[in-house]
Amino acid sequence: MHRCIKLSIQPPFEIPPRLLVAVGGNATHPEDIEGTSAEQTAMAQSTAKALLPLTSLDNELIITHGNGPVVGKILMRQVLTRDRVAPMPLDICVAHSQGGIAYLLMQAIENSLRDIDNDRHCAVLLTQVEVDADDPAFENPSKPIGAFYTEADAKKISNELGWLMKEDAGRGWRHVVPSPKPRHICDVSLVQVLARRGTIVIAGGGGGIPVIRKPRGLREGVAAVIDKDMTSAHMANVIGIPVMMILTAVKNVSIHFGTENEAQLGLVSINDIKKYKREGHFPEGSMGPKVEAAIRFIEGGGQRVVICHLDDAHAGLIGEAGTQIVTDNAFD
Repeated sequence: MHRCIKLSIQPPFEIPPRLLVAVGGNATHPEDIEGTSAEQTAMAQSTAKALLPLTSLDNELIITHGNGPVVGKILMRQVLTRDRVAPMPLDICVAHSQGGIAYLLMQAIENSLRDIDNDRHCAVLLTQVEVDADDPAFENPSKPIGAFYTEADAKKISNELGWLMKEDAGRGWRHVVPSPKPRHICDVSLVQVLARRGTIVIAGGGGGIPVIRKPRGLREGVAAVIDKDMTSAHMANVIGIPVMMILTAVKNVSIHFGTENEAQLGLVSINDIKKYKREGHFPEGSMGPKVEAAIRFIEGGGQRVVICHLDDAHAGLIGEAGTQIVTDNAFD
């Protein structure tokens, strides 16, 4: 059984003056709901309640969110109604999911704050993110979106709709689309200005609307879904945020997942997490992108990444829950 090396300075950690929180798509839209508007509203309220210990802090706070389950359903709705309503391209579907999810979350966060007589405001910025038109991801789609299917249903859908379907970490089959790396967060300075004013900023939802830059600075949408954790790490590095949280549907990052040797990671150095990644402990369709984003964030100047369950947000922030990935010099 793996035992984590302990830091020389033990938790609780101090509350950081600037914080980015990435809320996972499966945390806000779990597999066991149909996805009705009422359910999504209830999930936003539940998310806001879990985040209240963070949103009520007196610090700079930026929130990003996933959209995988929702954007997949938007695509499915289009398929089912394609004979009556002209379908939208994937970049516009991402924009729709970004706006809808963020609207519900913004409203729920402000309402939760008003319940405790806190007048802090929350704002949503529809965010474009530039990617490379030649990113190899366009030749190798890997980002799972939408619902889980059995292998038989996945084959049927693939034959009928032309969707590429892949098995997702032993949980079922899903539609996969290109997931290029973020290169530039458009208008990131606006995110920073609002955060410095004390406004809670929701930005980069669903990884951002994927666009490419053309001559004279013109932008054009492309068919892709950027990984929201990669965008979150890039945004946090650009703004100079020291701590990033990835809130998901599991309590910890684990090695030997699903085996009798499974062990949850607590405090772990960046070098150790990179070693576990090389050993293949983190599947591409689930924990892999989160760990990759954590590595990029710390190597880009960040100090700590917390990966924990949404309900453990505050405990994770002070180091009493979840997996804490830190710089190697924190162990000196």
